[in-house]
Amino acid sequence: MSGWLRVVGLGPGPDKWLTPEAHDVLHAATDIVGYIPYVERVPATARAKRHASDNRVELERAQQALQAAACGARVAVVSGGDAGVFGMAAALFEAMEKGDAAWRVLDVAVVPGMTALLAAAARVGAPLGHDFCVISLSDQRKPWSVIQLRLKAACEGDFVLAVYNPASSTRREQLEAALAQLRVARGADTVAVAATSVGCKDERVMVTTLGALDAAQVNMRTLLIIGSTKTRAVGRFVYTPRTYAEAL
Repeated sequence: MSGWLRVVGLGPGPDKWLTPEAHDVLHAATDIVGYIPYVERVPATARAKRHASDNRVELERAQQALQAAACGARVAVVSGGDAGVFGMAAALFEAMEKGDAAWRVLDVAVVPGMTALLAAAARVGAPLGHDFCVISLSDQRKPWSVIQLRLKAACEGDFVLAVYNPASSTRREQLEAALAQLRVARGADTVAVAATSVGCKDERVMVTTLGALDAAQVNMRTLLIIGSTKTRAVGRFVYTPRTYAEAL
């Protein structure tokens, strides 16, 4: 029996944002592996055996999936959004590098998905109309000093900034520190977007400013977009111009 492994991005939430390719892979798989909430989002019509686990065992989950594929299973490892953006794809390749050399010749591929950044940006217009960068505020896998350095570099480069994992129920100080740093570097009047649970029933999207952004309204399901100095709010829409006047 010839096994394979696919790392599948499920999109931000609603079934309509699951790509046809991802749908086909999930329905062809014999086994589905992933973090509990993501496994629960797999369509009920996918009859594969489900292996759900906690959020802090990414490497072990990847090893389990690789071993199953090596034994002939057709494995779908699922992630929210796009699996390559703070998702399971990196963990999978880390496990492959550190593990059994035979894993490197398996039939492995990454199936792209819509990331929350794109869904949130579409809700408010075109905040990503020009150069932007993406950062996670989670310091579980990298030092806070590295996050501060990257925030500083993003501000110095005047990038639009998309912020993943801004805060959890137990991790609030990092968000407050990041907002304070951004307000000093970029100014309190900078356009900001807080998009929570985009595409779900409890969706909440706020267009505001860095100075008025209420950190209490931000959680792990929130995606923050912090504008550059060129980003503009026009009514309920936000956009970043593609053309710089000084270039004309």
